[in-house]
Amino acid sequence: MLRDAVNPAGIAQFGAIRSSATSLGIDVSPIGARDAGEIERAVAAFAGTAHGGLIVTPSASEREHRDLIISLAARYKLPAVYAFRTAVAAGGLIGYGPDLVDQFRRAGPYVDRILKGEKPADLPVEAPTKYELVINLKTAKAIGVTIPQSLQASADEVIE
Repeated sequence: MLRDAVNPAGIAQFGAIRSSATSLGIDVSPIGARDAGEIERAVAAFAGTAHGGLIVTPSASEREHRDLIISLAARYKLPAVYAFRTAVAAGGLIGYGPDLVDQFRRAGPYVDRILKGEKPADLPVEAPTKYELVINLKTAKAIGVTIPQSLQASADEVIE
């Protein structure tokens, strides 16, 4: 799991993913992702071991180094899952996460309520309600991964 170890969200995400993975008999190891050098060294070291693939968690450093991460995954033929479709459109393998357009659309009524005088602290916190699965078949072919038809059929978008 590629994450920013000092990002509180990354710490929580690692705990949740590790807990789920353990119940499935899967080993999850954290890989630091704070700067380009750390990312390159960590992914190269990971690629030299027996592995399955990368889970790339969202963070400021992930956004800043997205192209590097995607190119390293391609170089080492590592299947990688990202949180947003933008990474898949840029050459990543799979994206699964909240639909950002839907989240922005849902933010409008919140802004309206605040502009009408409600205190932001009094508004309920809402979790995303719409998630999207995006698959890049060009990347799958390039790294030698076959994406099952059943997964392709359940995808919101398949890039060919």
